[in-house]
Amino acid sequence: MDKIEEVLTRGVAEILPTKEGLAKLMSEKKITLYQGFDPTGAQLHIGHAVGFRKLAQFQALGHKVIFLIGDFTGMIGDPSGKSTERKVLTREEVLENAKTYKEQAGRILKFDGENPVEIKYNSEWLGKMSAIEFLQLSHNLTYTQVVERDMFQERLKKRQDVYMNEFLYPFMQAYDSVAMNVDLEIGGQDQKFNMLMGRKLMRNILHKEKYVMTLPLLTDSKGNKIGKTEGNVIGLTDSAKEFYAKIMSLSDNSIVNCFTILTDKSIGEIKQIEKDIAKGKNPFEFKKQLAFDLTKWLNSEKDAKEAQANFEKTFQERAPEFNIKVNAGESLIKTIIPFTNRQSVSAAKELIKQGAVDINGQKVTDGSTTLKTGDEIKVGGRTFLKVK
Repeated sequence: MDKIEEVLTRGVAEILPTKEGLAKLMSEKKITLYQGFDPTGAQLHIGHAVGFRKLAQFQALGHKVIFLIGDFTGMIGDPSGKSTERKVLTREEVLENAKTYKEQAGRILKFDGENPVEIKYNSEWLGKMSAIEFLQLSHNLTYTQVVERDMFQERLKKRQDVYMNEFLYPFMQAYDSVAMNVDLEIGGQDQKFNMLMGRKLMRNILHKEKYVMTLPLLTDSKGNKIGKTEGNVIGLTDSAKEFYAKIMSLSDNSIVNCFTILTDKSIGEIKQIEKDIAKGKNPFEFKKQLAFDLTKWLNSEKDAKEAQANFEKTFQERAPEFNIKVNAGESLIKTIIPFTNRQSVSAAKELIKQGAVDINGQKVTDGSTTLKTGDEIKVGGRTFLKVK
C-alpha cells in the first residue's frame, strides 16, 4: 500500500465523490485541505484527535493543511447530532474557549518548521459579509436542500422548533470552503451534511470540485460520541494518569477501532488482536496496550509507564491513592460537583442516588453530609478525594 492509498483508506469512513479522483489529484499536485473546529468548549478531546491525526498525515506528505477555528460559526451553534438547540455563545466566550487550541492541537500537528499548519478564523470572511452579500450567496442553496436534513425532519415530526440560526448554519460552514478555495474538507461522519453543502457551494460559485472525507466517530461504552457536550470528555491535555484511566474505561468493542484510527500499529497486528479477542482472549491486556500507546503518543514514554503503574496499583490491585485534595467543612454534594461528568448539582445527585459515592468505604445517600479532615471519598470508579 503506497502512502497516498494508506492516507485515503485507513481510518476513513467515506470519500466523496470518489477516492480514485482524490488520489489522482494528490498525485498531480499538493492539495489544500482543512478541518473546522467551533470553539464551543475550551478542551480538545480524543474525538478531535481522529481528525488531527488525519491532518498530520496529509501534512507529512507535503500538502497544505488549514486548521480553521470557527469563531464566527461557534457563535451560531452547529445543530449536527443535536435533538435540541445548542446554547448561543458570545464572541468573548468563543475566543476564550479557543485561546489554547493551538497549544492543545500542537501535541499532534506541527504549527512551525517545514510546511507548518496554517491557522485561520472564519470571522475573517463571515464577519465582514454584508446582509445583501449573504442573501445573494444564499441563493446558491435551496430551502429544500437544507430542510431535508434528517435531524431537522426528526424535530419537525416531533413538532419541535428549528431555529433560523441552526437552519442557516450549513450555509455558513459551506462558505468556508469557498473563502479558502480548498480541494478537500475533512470531518466526522456527523458533519457529512454540512460538508456536502460546501461541495455544492464550491461547484456553484467557483465551478470547482471539492472532495469530502468523513472520518469514523469515537463512541463510549454506551454508544455515545465522545465529545465535549456529551459529558464524557477524554481531554488531550488531561494528566497522563487520568487520560490512561479514561481510555481503560472505554468499551471492549472500541479497542480494534481505536487501534486502527488512532495508532500506527500495523493492520496485520490489529487483525491478530481482533482474532485473539474473537477466540476468547481477555481484551483487558489489549486495552492496556492501547491506553499505553495513546498516553505515550500525547505525553511521553515515561509518563505512560507511570500512568500504567498507577492504574495497576489503583484499579487492578484495588489500592486507590486518595491524592486529590479537597477542603473540609463543605457538603458532599458541593465537593464532588467538579468531579462529575456534567459538573452540575444534578450530576452529583445522580451519582449519590446510584450508590457511586463512598466516604471512608461506606456508600452515602445524603448529599448534605459535611466533610471532615481525613475523610476519603470515592466518586465513581476512578476519582479519589482526600479531605484536608
